[in-house]
Amino acid sequence: MAYPYKDLRDFIARLEEEGELKRIQLPVDPVLEISEITDRVSKKMGPALLFENPKGSSHPLLINAFGSYRRMSLALGVESLDEIAERMDLLLEIKTPDGLLEKLKMLPKLADLASFVPKTVRSGPCQEVVRDNFSLLEFPILQCWPQDAGRFITLPLIFSKNPETGKRNCGVYRMQVFDDTTTAMHWQTHKHGAYHFGEADRIRKGSPEKGRIEVAVAIGADPAVVFSGITPLPDDLDEMLFAGFLRGHPVELVRCKTVGLEVPANAEIVLEGYVDLDELRTEGPFGDHTGYYSLEDSYPVFHVTCMTHRKSPIYQSIIVGKPPQEDCYMGHAVERAFLPLIRKQLPEIIDMHMPFEGIFHNLILISIRKRYPGQARKIMSAIWGLGQAMFSKCIVVLDEGTDLRNYSQVVWKTLNHIDPERDIQFVLGPVDSLDHASRQPNFGSKMGIDATQKWPEEGFQRQWPDEIIMSEEIKRRIDEIWPDLDLKD
Repeated sequence: MAYPYKDLRDFIARLEEEGELKRIQLPVDPVLEISEITDRVSKKMGPALLFENPKGSSHPLLINAFGSYRRMSLALGVESLDEIAERMDLLLEIKTPDGLLEKLKMLPKLADLASFVPKTVRSGPCQEVVRDNFSLLEFPILQCWPQDAGRFITLPLIFSKNPETGKRNCGVYRMQVFDDTTTAMHWQTHKHGAYHFGEADRIRKGSPEKGRIEVAVAIGADPAVVFSGITPLPDDLDEMLFAGFLRGHPVELVRCKTVGLEVPANAEIVLEGYVDLDELRTEGPFGDHTGYYSLEDSYPVFHVTCMTHRKSPIYQSIIVGKPPQEDCYMGHAVERAFLPLIRKQLPEIIDMHMPFEGIFHNLILISIRKRYPGQARKIMSAIWGLGQAMFSKCIVVLDEGTDLRNYSQVVWKTLNHIDPERDIQFVLGPVDSLDHASRQPNFGSKMGIDATQKWPEEGFQRQWPDEIIMSEEIKRRIDEIWPDLDLKD
């Protein structure tokens, strides 16, 4: 399936064509009411929702657009999310060629890769209207849950540049709205935006006039661009290049009107401004994807100095909370897309799965082709050393042939394969900022469980029993007489 969308509106049209969108004309309040409706729909695997008349705003709101396996596949222009993994495999085959013949063979692939580089254009729909007099609350910004500190922009694409290298980063970080023109910037310690903030502060030491970092925020873009903003890419790998790879053609960017940054030309809304390096403000609480409120803390403040948007912009949002929610399916797509990258470094891995209930960073199930003693522990250590996978609180490693999505099988094998003292290990290290159970913010313990079959070299001095499996001959014989038994399947 070729990638069919140039912007969010194309995606909305496709969702409606596929029966995956429900338009809601009844006036509904962005304060709590839209969240309650969306939560009920998410729990029933319901459609994307387009609230056409949200109370207090003249702009429609789109939510739950990625909230199913099918819509996530539609978003990325594939029949199955495994197609993304196949494309990643092809991309990872590109390596530095040694000889002239190898260089010639690589030219087509390198040319394909170059064709994904973002393209800067002179103008775009996101700048049809340019304003220096505005209020953020013109838009139907949500208060998602009762104890939230206020309204939050929950699906912003936040653009900043590494102040030393100039390389672009795009991330999705929530933004609590303080007033008409200022918000919090929820740059968690381990995120790239926080790194840019820290680097700017380090570089400017002794230069008080360099007390700001420029920021631009895009809201509502084509789904590949939005998805790329949430992917855990390596440091300073351009998310817009990755979006171009997903789309099969480059993302068009336009230069902002008042800051030195580029944003997707086809975005619905763009906020331009700065973060003051010396200004922190209390942000939160916020009902988070853990299903609990993340508590208040100090974060930088974003000052919006210019707003641009389409003539009739659509505000795109998301709620998070107890799973399943829309972000669960986005996380599943990340899992499928990045499995080839992980297998490139750890080829013994057969499959990987992050159950929704584990909230991405709390549980990873892994199956491996075991070749030597202690290999499961090597896999745990390696995963804890891979980018944002370092936040994995619990890792369970099982043998090849385990269906990681069959939780009954996973629990049965795990509990039958472990001697707890021998097979469970604990380590200390960085944990997700949203982990409310850790001993202190951003630091705590993690657990690895070796649920593979044990070898004598691993201290197992008995005979490992065979798994109970019926013979194929008996299965065939019973298959033949099954209809005559008149038993329900």
